[in-house]
Amino acid sequence: MSAGLKAAKKALRERVIAQRDALSPAAREAQTQSILHSLLCLPAYKSASVVAAYASMASEFGTAEFMRHALGEGKQLLLPRIDKAKHRLDLHAVTDLQSDLVPGIWGIREPAPHCQRVDASKADFMLVPGVAFTKRGERLGYGGGYYDRLLTEVAPDTRRVAAAFAIQIVEEMPLDEHDQPVHVIVTNLRTLVA
Repeated sequence: MSAGLKAAKKALRERVIAQRDALSPAAREAQTQSILHSLLCLPAYKSASVVAAYASMASEFGTAEFMRHALGEGKQLLLPRIDKAKHRLDLHAVTDLQSDLVPGIWGIREPAPHCQRVDASKADFMLVPGVAFTKRGERLGYGGGYYDRLLTEVAPDTRRVAAAFAIQIVEEMPLDEHDQPVHVIVTNLRTLVA
């Protein structure tokens, strides 16, 4: 990646995270509930039997209720665990959000070592994190490339869905050949299908 592209991504990442961090707790909660309602109504979610998600951090859309819902519906829930030595994410089955999650490398909750690893191609539906998105489904992550690599391992028909606050939608973003898109972006204002 060129220095210019790297700098442009970093600047956009910092700007959008600052805007997201500036949301008041009440606004963040109201928007999270709106997004959650729309997510749970997606036909792709309703029909999925194996759902991949992630434990949210900082000012992201809060995923805890989404994960509880998936488990309550009897869906198999897969969450990522970082393999820092291999610079990759592996998905593991989680059945209990209390006992199966532990703090990971950067303090992000992830599946404990006892959780069974499941191949990413088994997921029917994948909730994908990100900092910014375009209406076309382009995605800017946190800069490590972990999710871009994981997304190359999912089945072609797996629905890749992002949950984001409307302020995370941008007109344009700097991209490189490794950046993986999503199919659907659910915001507090509307659902965008790429």
